[in-house]
This record gives sequence, C-alpha cells and structure tokens, in this order.
Amino acid sequence: MLKSYGISLLCASLILILSTFIPETEARKLEKVSDDEFLKLIQTEKYVVTLFSKPGCTSCDEYEHELAMNREVLVDSLGAWVVKLVSSPLSKLYSPTLEPAVVFFRHGVPMLYHGSANEEEMLSKVQKCQDPTVKALNDETFEHLTQAATGATTGDWLVMFTRSTCVKSQRLQAVFEAAACELKFRVNAARVDKSTDGGATGRRFGVTDTPYFILFRHGKLYRYELDEINIQSLVDFATDFYRNSKAESVPIPKSPFDDFTEMIVEKMRENPQAVKLGSIVLSILIILGIFISFVGGKKKPATSSKKKDKDASKKKS
Repeated sequence: MLKSYGISLLCASLILILSTFIPETEARKLEKVSDDEFLKLIQTEKYVVTLFSKPGCTSCDEYEHELAMNREVLVDSLGAWVVKLVSSPLSKLYSPTLEPAVVFFRHGVPMLYHGSANEEEMLSKVQKCQDPTVKALNDETFEHLTQAATGATTGDWLVMFTRSTCVKSQRLQAVFEAAACELKFRVNAARVDKSTDGGATGRRFGVTDTPYFILFRHGKLYRYELDEINIQSLVDFATDFYRNSKAESVPIPKSPFDDFTEMIVEKMRENPQAVKLGSIVLSILIILGIFISFVGGKKKPATSSKKKDKDASKKKS
C-alpha cells in the first residue's frame, strides 16, 4: 500500500515538474518566420524586433532568451512583433558581423542593437529610439537645417553621404541609425543622397565616394578617415575623436555655374568610358576641321589669282 502510494506521489511530482518546465522552455523561444514573412512584416507593421540567428550558436540562444523575456512588454507597450530568422541571407543587409544580430525596425527603418544580451538594456534601447533618428536632407534643406556655414544654433551634425545604388551604404543604414540613437540629444544625425536630390551638397564638400561621413561643428567640418565603420567608432568620432582630424572651414554653397562645371567633371570621373568616347569624337572633329581648313586654304590662291587677272584687264581697258 505504501509502495503504490509512493509511486503515485512520484508520478504526480514528475507531471507537476514537466507541466511547469515545458511552458517555461517554450516561453524562452521566439516565433520563427521565413524571409518572405519577415519582409511582409517590416513593410506592414509599425514595430518589428528581429533576431537573426543560426544553429549551434550559444550567444544566439542567449539573445533569444532575453528577447523572449521582453516579448510581453514589447507587445503590450508598442504592439511590436518579436520574431527570429535562422540562417537568413538577409542578415548581411543589417549586420556587418552577421549572427547573432538584433535589429529593431521602426516603420521599416532598421536599427542594429549595440549591447549585451541583457533584457533591461535591450528594452531601454528600443524605448529610447522608437522612431527613426537619422534625418534625410537634400540640397534645399541642408544649409537651412544644419546652418553648417555659420555654426549657429542647431548644434553639431554627423552627416552620412550615400548613393541609392551603393550597396555598402545600404548595409550601413542600420549601423548609422544605431549610432544616431547613441548620440541622441548630443549630436544630430542626417544622411544626404548624392545620386538624387543631394548632388550639389556632395559636390560642395568634395564628396566623391560613398559612404562618406563628415562632422559639422561650430562652423568647421571634420572628415571621418578611419578604415573601419561601426557603431562605436562613429559615436567616438562624433563626440571626441574628431579632434584628430583636420578642421576645415565650411565652404559656402557653389554658384550655379561652378556647380554645373563640377557636376560635369564628376560625371566624367564616374564614366571614364564616356570620356574616352568623347575624346575620340573630339579628336575626329579636330582632324576634320584641320582638313577642311587645309583644303580651303589651297583653293584661295586660285581665287586670288583670278581676281588679279580681272583687275588687270579692267585697268587696260
């Protein structure tokens, strides 16, 4: 009797342990989505917190556990989706170091998480930068908003010059958003697209390649010259390391004629084949011009001789 009672008690204890353990294990897991499902989410949902993971990755599991602990708070406070992708090729679009990577999408704009696998730190970062921090500037708004030439009242600006066709610039978007979040309330962050409506601004500051970073501070500009571009190096440059770069006076906007001339030079630099073709055409035109002048020059003496004979006959008569 006692033996059967002991067995029943043991079975009940095991069932109780399993019933509490299984849900807890499941609670530490994030919903796995496909690449297509993920792309649809960031296009349609306001907030999406994504873990890029891979099999056999211990640190990935740690981030997943911490995110799962925050999932309920993120859902309740922001209405956010909290998901994971495993071995997704999309990870290279947002994280230079690939997995593990936690990326927070706000209205489709990515921000790479920069920190340890700590639920409080991750939640704080998400809540601090609920909206995109990097402002989009163009030729019309740049000087008005930054007041770069006067160094007036809008504060310091860290500006990233990009091109819509530059893959490296696209991959650094999440990194730059993260740096802008770290710099929030201290340094403004903005981007200028040289290939669309920011071409004149790029030419004004001699930007020939992208991505390119310049800090504007107190009427001076400082160029980012480090080989590596990551969140911490951008933050350090904007707050202190800029002192190691040469301080340049901010040039005033170019005149329309000067900018047009610079634009032609830039297009020639970007399209060397077109320059070569233009040189060939120009050479042909020059040779053709010389030939026409030469032929025309040979005919002139004959015309001149006839005119002299005509004048002589008039005198005789």
